[in-house]
Amino acid sequence: MRATVEARRDLGPEYEAALIESFVSRLDATIAHRVRAEMDAAGAPKVKPRKGANPSIPIALGSMGIGIPLTAIAAQSAGTAGLLLAWGGIVAINFAHALSRWRERD
Repeated sequence: MRATVEARRDLGPEYEAALIESFVSRLDATIAHRVRAEMDAAGAPKVKPRKGANPSIPIALGSMGIGIPLTAIAAQSAGTAGLLLAWGGIVAINFAHALSRWRERD
C-alpha cells in the first residue's frame, strides 16, 4: 500500500484509478493465495465444478421472461417493425450465447 501511495505522489492524480485497480488486484490475489493455503492446511476437500449444470437454461428462460412484456410494448409502440426488432435482439443474444458455448467445447 505504501508503494501505491508513493507512486501516486510521483505520478499524480491522473493515474489514481489505475493505481487503485492494480493495488486491489494484488490484494485480491494475496487473499486468494492465503485462503487456498489455509484450506490446504486444514485438509478441506477441493471443490469440483458441476458438469451437469447447463447455463443455457437461464438464458432461455430469461429470454422468454423478457420477451413477453417486450412483445406487448414493442407491438403497441412501433407495430410490426418494433416487434421484429425486439425479437431480433432476443434471438441475437441467444445466438451469441450458443456460439460462445460452441466455441468453449473446442
